[in-house]
Amino acid sequence: MAANVYDEMRGMDGSVLPHYQSYQAWLEANPPERLVQKRNEAEVMFHRLGITFAVYGEEAGGERLIPFDIIPRILPATDWQKLERGLAQRVKAINLFLHDVYHDQTMIKEGLMPAAKVLENTQYRPIMQGLSVPGNTYAHITGVDIVCTGPGEFYVLEDNLRVPSGVSYMLENRKMMMRLFPELFSRQAVQPIEHYPDILLETLRGVAPLGVADPVVALLTPGAFNSAYFEHTFLAQQMGIELVEGQDLMVRDDTVYMRTTKGPKRVDVIYRRVDDDFLDPQVFRKDSMLGVPGLMKAYRAGRVTLANAVGTGIADDKSMYIHVPDMIKFFLNEEPILKNVPTWELSKKDDLNHVLNHLPELVVKEVHGSGGYGMLVGPTATASQRAEFRDRIIADPGKYIAQPTLALSTCPTFVESGVAPRHVDLRPFVLSGKEIRIVPGGLTRVALKEGSLVVNSSQGGGTKDTWVLES
Repeated sequence: MAANVYDEMRGMDGSVLPHYQSYQAWLEANPPERLVQKRNEAEVMFHRLGITFAVYGEEAGGERLIPFDIIPRILPATDWQKLERGLAQRVKAINLFLHDVYHDQTMIKEGLMPAAKVLENTQYRPIMQGLSVPGNTYAHITGVDIVCTGPGEFYVLEDNLRVPSGVSYMLENRKMMMRLFPELFSRQAVQPIEHYPDILLETLRGVAPLGVADPVVALLTPGAFNSAYFEHTFLAQQMGIELVEGQDLMVRDDTVYMRTTKGPKRVDVIYRRVDDDFLDPQVFRKDSMLGVPGLMKAYRAGRVTLANAVGTGIADDKSMYIHVPDMIKFFLNEEPILKNVPTWELSKKDDLNHVLNHLPELVVKEVHGSGGYGMLVGPTATASQRAEFRDRIIADPGKYIAQPTLALSTCPTFVESGVAPRHVDLRPFVLSGKEIRIVPGGLTRVALKEGSLVVNSSQGGGTKDTWVLES
């Protein structure tokens, strides 16, 4: 591993850092055979629970188990406190920006953002213009991808605002660690995360339409063929709410009802895991079988709350990400606590020229790409891959942004050769409603291949339990 990479467990001199010392002592006292046995137990249990995900583009039946690493990632309380403040600040500003986009558009009027970037964006929804949503909250659930490059040095990679996934793995990873290694939790005070479903339900109930005293919440799923279907069923079960598909809902008199054995029952809040384009065939894609005809009419009438709100996708576009620090300064009059990664917009001629001249050093991403697809990691790509990607960039520069290749931090990971450092990122989940709440930690994703920076599960990455220590 490169010498300039920050290892979260060991200092530059090789000594174990304070927040890992108790765990390291335990690790040294346990033979590798026990860790192998526990890893096998975890795999069997995850299969039994059905914790798999589908990979789009693979043949039917191509479900995979996300590899689970039995060595936790441990964050000191001081690091988490900084992250927590920075995440709350960021999501608050994004919600204010979304309200501004669909109302006064002051950032555009004051020349802080090009009108075309907003109004011509594929995620801009004109139907939301002038529509008030409860508490002016658009992004109720946000998954923010964070990387660490040094002690207390964090960067935001992207903001996931449409239908962010992964929280079920965060919760199941903790359950698995407590089941496999109960003694570890008596050695160290680890902040709990099990209450996430409770605060998610509180958040959703708290944004119900005005005047609804005892709101009914439902989770709308595209169905069993969706890659995150396990998560949909898991969260609905944990919150004690109905899991519904579009065909289970209907709209009458601008009100949403779900079909039950006892007749129609009103639904006040929909936690939707269906993209905008498929929500209502009367407004968006006419061929959608996943949505509910008339849903947007009920939404515009203020008779139902959708979480996340329609049109939030405009703020998690990778070209819009560049402007989040400006949003924080403009709406909150504060300096950003968490930094963005320096980013070049290839729609700008100077940026394009710089990137084309430095392609072997940079990471290039599609503006609307996700899951580790549609990107080039310059330092690890072959000359032919870079040449092919160069042609794609030149054909449509506005489709791409580029960033320096960050030296992502590493964490100890149990691989075939034993315990070795692997690169990680972190996706905390920010809940916004009457207040902003974040459970301590998030989903740590780990690049299991030595030297790889790609942590996405669809690209061979795995996950870890994330421990935030009590102060």
